Amino acid sequence: MSFRRALIAFALSVGVPTAAFSQEARQVDIGYEITFAGFAGFRIDVTARFDGASYDVESRTFKEGMLRAVTMHYDGRNRAWGGFSPQGAQPTAGSLSIVVGDKPRTWVAQYGSGGTMSEQHNPAWKPPPQHVIPDDQRTGSLDPLSAALTVGFAGDAACDRTVPTNDGKRRIDILIHKVGTTSPAAAGVPNAIGDLLVCELYTKRVAGEFEDAPKEAETKREQPMKVWFARFDNSQVRYPARLEAHTGFGTIRGKVLWFRERPLTPQESQAMRR
Repeated sequence: MSFRRALIAFALSVGVPTAAFSQEARQVDIGYEITFAGFAGFRIDVTARFDGASYDVESRTFKEGMLRAVTMHYDGRNRAWGGFSPQGAQPTAGSLSIVVGDKPRTWVAQYGSGGTMSEQHNPAWKPPPQHVIPDDQRTGSLDPLSAALTVGFAGDAACDRTVPTNDGKRRIDILIHKVGTTSPAAAGVPNAIGDLLVCELYTKRVAGEFEDAPKEAETKREQPMKVWFARFDNSQVRYPARLEAHTGFGTIRGKVLWFRERPLTPQESQAMRR
């Protein structure tokens, strides 16, 4: 698995649905560290706010340490908001803001009935015909963070699913398969509550703009990324707690730096209702 694909797949798995099944107004903050070949590489910070039947979640992915010093600038922000129904999460919209080097781009997706999507790109995206994402592939896909929430809300059923993601330029399926369970001690996650789910994540290109040609044969598929999903509170929600992915340039590893939650202030609750 390439570094970029591993990062996309892990960022997808970082769902933060801790208050989804309660009516408490609260905020959850989670920090992740991603190392590459033993060096500090990326951080992913997530803040989720829940109030009644509404959610508003933001994540930021950025470089740090040696990787930041010797490679091109990168800063990615994703926001997802919506509500809940008896059928589960109902995404309203998601936004993505990425700066690579000195080139920023933003993308906003709004979701309608039947999985339809309306989009706004800045700058405008005018792909050649071979890079266009067909309407039938756009329908039902979600921005990375909204897609991540569907995984986290599933709890013990987080694995064994295909998640259709869309970042405005690329449609990718994330294939998640359960391979077993393990104890907190064996997983190296001592603060987990109960056993951890161990899952493998694959990425599958569907349509859009990619820098290199896809593998022609399924047998040449890259190695999967392994993710350990844990409970950190008394809910049934599973959080990504650890990851490992092997690339041609070294091993990528990730771990939780912190997990915090607190009640929302009245002002924060009011801001969510606007």
